[in-house]
Amino acid sequence: MSTPIRLYMSMSLDGYIAGPDDRPGQELGRDGGRLFNWLDDRESEGPSGQVHREAPATGALISGRRTFELAGRWQGDHHDGVQIFVLTHQVDDGDVPPGHACFVTDVEDCARQARAAAGDRPVMVHGAGAAQALLRAGQLDEMEIHLVPVLLGDGRRLFDGLGGEHIELDLVRRLEDRDVTHLRYRVHRSGEAA
Repeated sequence: MSTPIRLYMSMSLDGYIAGPDDRPGQELGRDGGRLFNWLDDRESEGPSGQVHREAPATGALISGRRTFELAGRWQGDHHDGVQIFVLTHQVDDGDVPPGHACFVTDVEDCARQARAAAGDRPVMVHGAGAAQALLRAGQLDEMEIHLVPVLLGDGRRLFDGLGGEHIELDLVRRLEDRDVTHLRYRVHRSGEAA
């Protein structure tokens, strides 16, 4: 597969990517920071270090609008000056995103632009809304889930808005580390055998 579009997401065992009441000033919700304890090992030579080094090696970023805003728009640069494609329902007149970011309202156009911008490197995806939209459109190729052994019990779930469609996944990599299991799945295309 050339130029895969890959979701990168830390998630609790019960499917939450943020705790309850995620908002500006409390971007990960109450207790949501727990999902990122594995980043304490990001400089290591172990699995978490490997996974962390892979993320900024991506060539473009697709973000949902909510994630983009909660992240302070990354001041226009998520990493290394790569293009940021913000998937949004609408663009307000005069709202010009900073730096390397641009708004895109069509999911397939967003995927096409991101693949072109990334060249031969993967496209990183952030945000539940963007991930769900890409999955529904058949544009999400892989999911890198950092599964954390905690039950948050409430908050924002990753897969709440998918509807009833059945989606098959293949586990292509599993890396165990302290306080996290890094799982990479390949998403089956519609009509593709499981």
